Amino acid sequence: MRLAGKTAIVTGGAHGMGEAEARLFAKEGAAVVIADVLTAEGEALAADISASQGRARFIRTDVTSEAEWQALIAETIATHGRLDILVNNAGISGSSVGDPDSLEGWQKLQAVNATSVFLGTKLAAAAMAPNGRGSIVNISSIMGFVGSAESHPGYVASKGAVRLYTKAAAAKYGPAGIRVNSVHPGYMPPMLNATNAAGRASKIDATPLRRLGEPIEVAYGVLFLASDEASFVTGTELVIDGGYIAQ
Repeated sequence: MRLAGKTAIVTGGAHGMGEAEARLFAKEGAAVVIADVLTAEGEALAADISASQGRARFIRTDVTSEAEWQALIAETIATHGRLDILVNNAGISGSSVGDPDSLEGWQKLQAVNATSVFLGTKLAAAAMAPNGRGSIVNISSIMGFVGSAESHPGYVASKGAVRLYTKAAAAKYGPAGIRVNSVHPGYMPPMLNATNAAGRASKIDATPLRRLGEPIEVAYGVLFLASDEASFVTGTELVIDGGYIAQ
């Protein structure tokens, strides 16, 4: 029970890596708030966790809206009395917006992948500050470190923004006892809005472990950063990529 007595919000928590994180957090004793725009999936997941003697609820949230973030955090505190952990997991892939030269696509990627992290972090930090501690984990990507001609430039830019914003936030909120770290997954099975699987075999060949990662492997890394085991870890990156960027 590494998160016993803690309350956690996981955005994008209704599927993929977010679902794995939500299930693992509940298993480790946290009260989990699943925030997503996928109402049916989120409610089903919360019910399934609750049926397994965990604690979970779903709150529909558009992470690009500051007002909805405010409502999410206010309702979490009203229900559980505190907020200890935020996982900014919500995100979309470059293939989901199509044309790499589209301004609309660029802006959507920044809004969902980067601006949401800014909004969630600043509002969660304000809610955590009275407790004198808290952990925020921002999900970036290996594309927060390296570029790729095959990746949407807006996606790469958004994930790079998450990486460096995390460092700035760690410096800003550290004096309040709030830790902020980023996680950088490598190639995973296609998530909900990843529509382009072309070239995936070549990515596996370029990964030293010669396979895709699994969402639960990312979730265990997030669990470490969220837990008190990482009490002196802030402003850093945890890369979970099978060795892809080590080359």
